Amino acid sequence: MNEVMLTVVFLAALFFLLGSSVWVGFSLLGCAVVGMELFTNRPVGDSMAMTIWGVNSSWTLTSLPLFVWMGEILFRSKLSDTLFKGLTPLMSRLPGGLLHVNVAGSAIFAAISGSSAATAVTVGKMSIPELRLRHYPEGMIVGTLAGAGTLGLLIPPSITMIIYGVTVNESIAKLFMAGILPGIMLAALFMSYVAISAWLRGDQSNREELAFTLKDKLLGLYHLLPVFALILMVIGSIYTGVATATESAVLGVVGALIMATLQGGFGWEGFRQSLMGAVRTSCMIAFILMGSSFLSLAMGFTGLPRNLAELIAGMHLSPLMLIVILTVFYIILGCFLDGISSIVLTMAVIEPLVRQAGFDMIWFGIYLMLVVEMAQITPPVGFNLFVLQGMTGHDMGFIARAAFPMFLLMVLAVVLLVWFPGIATFLPKAM
Repeated sequence: MNEVMLTVVFLAALFFLLGSSVWVGFSLLGCAVVGMELFTNRPVGDSMAMTIWGVNSSWTLTSLPLFVWMGEILFRSKLSDTLFKGLTPLMSRLPGGLLHVNVAGSAIFAAISGSSAATAVTVGKMSIPELRLRHYPEGMIVGTLAGAGTLGLLIPPSITMIIYGVTVNESIAKLFMAGILPGIMLAALFMSYVAISAWLRGDQSNREELAFTLKDKLLGLYHLLPVFALILMVIGSIYTGVATATESAVLGVVGALIMATLQGGFGWEGFRQSLMGAVRTSCMIAFILMGSSFLSLAMGFTGLPRNLAELIAGMHLSPLMLIVILTVFYIILGCFLDGISSIVLTMAVIEPLVRQAGFDMIWFGIYLMLVVEMAQITPPVGFNLFVLQGMTGHDMGFIARAAFPMFLLMVLAVVLLVWFPGIATFLPKAM
């Protein structure tokens, strides 16, 4: 079978359905049905039923709705207020002042939510008014929040990381551990950029914050204690072997409910909204996984992934050149699709290719989280850009320009990860 014809038919069907405003999950299912009807003699209905049941009955996947629910609970709590109160005395003396709250707050919330958009909204709804009140540069406010919000994809417990682990059949716990050091590295790059930019501008906007006493800083740490306790409960239970990823998700939900209740303002209505929000998000992800799994099966029946992998392998590309090509590919794809869709849509072809090239799939998962993070801040469909447009009222062009330095820092993070792969592999190997 001609690989070019197969590829054209699959892509034409997919983009026609996506362009018709059909849901991503149903678009993937439709594309798979077209491919199987035209190029195989397999029973479409039976194959679809078995594949959909198989992917959605995976025990590994049970952690996903629980982590989504934990993020929804915290999103509706007073956590943003707690983060700002706790971080303000600690960040004030750094060059760039309270702009660091955007980055540090996003990193902390990412460690207990797993969602990029929820991270940007939760931190932004408190930090944006406060930073504007103190006359920080608008471009830096928006840019740091856009970039740091993406940490929800990389720092565990990442929902996108769970999707990747299920798709390629890798350990969720090891992926979570692998994301910790790269997440800290990326947050440090963002904070370094804020500090250097403030120093170059001679920015003194944090002058009024320098009066915080030791007592204020200790009080700030006190505000952050419940947050760190929840992080330790979720990630520490996995790392110590006390709980699996699914069991740690249960602990996270219980901890989030306790913390939200103790903080006040989280009643029955908040509980109901968090539960329904988790159901909607989880169902959306489940539909995408259904479609991607059936599309992978359909393409597998046609032999397309294997043939494309053999074709690229025949080019004798070096591992570095392959990574460069994949990076450019995912950046372009990210301009049109969200992170989860990009991963599930491409893994059928990419997985055999990277395995044949000899890449560690845990390392590749972290690399993939980094390049998919870029998709969150690349127009025209960068999700974090839309979130910030709604929160700030700026046009998309301004937000994209403000986020561009963060995009470049993510490219630097990819370079560092390729150059020093131990950043991602050290902790999983130590487990």
